[in-house]
Amino acid sequence: MKIGILTHHTINNFGAFLQGWALQEKLKALFPEDQVFIINYIIPKQNIINVGGFFRFYPGTETPVSWLNKITQPAIFSKNRKKYLNLTKKVYNAGQINSLGLDCIVIGSDEVWNYLDPKGFSMIKFSGGLDCERIVAYAPSAGKASGGDAPEKVLKAMSGFTALSARDKSAQALCRNALGVTPQLVCDPTFLTPTPKIDNEKINRLTEKPYVLFYYCNGIPRELKKKLADSAREKGYEVLGAGEYDKLYSQMSVRLDPFEWAELFRRAEYVYTGTFHGVVFSILNRKDFRVYASIDSRVRKIAALLDQFGIGNRDITAESDEKIDYDKVYKYIDSIRQDSGDYLLRAVSGEKIKGERVNDKKQSRPEALSGTGQDSSL
Repeated sequence: MKIGILTHHTINNFGAFLQGWALQEKLKALFPEDQVFIINYIIPKQNIINVGGFFRFYPGTETPVSWLNKITQPAIFSKNRKKYLNLTKKVYNAGQINSLGLDCIVIGSDEVWNYLDPKGFSMIKFSGGLDCERIVAYAPSAGKASGGDAPEKVLKAMSGFTALSARDKSAQALCRNALGVTPQLVCDPTFLTPTPKIDNEKINRLTEKPYVLFYYCNGIPRELKKKLADSAREKGYEVLGAGEYDKLYSQMSVRLDPFEWAELFRRAEYVYTGTFHGVVFSILNRKDFRVYASIDSRVRKIAALLDQFGIGNRDITAESDEKIDYDKVYKYIDSIRQDSGDYLLRAVSGEKIKGERVNDKKQSRPEALSGTGQDSSL
């Protein structure tokens, strides 16, 4: 069997790379006798805009040296895609994807169902135009799109899926609007496949001293960020950025490959982040963290994840600094990880899984999942 993954693998973003890699590796483990590919689907507009963002210079936070390092990051992503992702030839439309001769196409994870994204919208991500025996949705997100205003063509195309799942409630809502079913909640692929530990000269130099880690707290007030950095130093910590630079940081931790980026989370004492995968890798490494998110789609995704995992408010401005009970959280993670792997095995094997008739709260509360996993037998 030839299995193809359609996801946002070309986006120069650490989380986007690692979720695609993790899904690839999980499918290889589930289907060791079969071939697993990342469909090298190119949306030129999306890629041009994404790469262009690395060339912006922010004089208030960056230095010329850090900017020169930053603009090489897309090349590092490209190198790692070629090294770690089993890419098909480049394809630009549904017909070219169909010509690959795939037996199963897995669409997801990330915001593949965000039909409000003008850069990356494509009917192909909703199965439009695909001619394949099995088309499986694995952990898609709709971002800030709720489904209520989805174009008719999107709703119609989604009937092409032979199996449905969702990463968050926005994707569940889209399925209810399109097909009248509530799909099973599954975990982001990064929970399915652990990233390898990295022990090299660069990482050992950066992490020689205990540190607090920042990752993309976009829009955070300068005074607040300075206050947090100063407080960390007063407690004896250095301040690092996960693949980004700010004049407030102790060292320049730019030019990282995705696995080095993940290692910074593994070794951090505390994390401040504004992204979904920043939160995910904090949870994966059982770190206490705070969130500052200013982009609406990220606010929604992070809030849904924290609610789903029973973690509660981790806003950076909250007065309470209560530590996360990771023993409790991991009871849920272990359960949804098992259910998610089971869903993938069944769906890719050909079972039609159109919707899970279960109570959303039962899927989204760790205390309700401390026993056996969810019934997914429809």
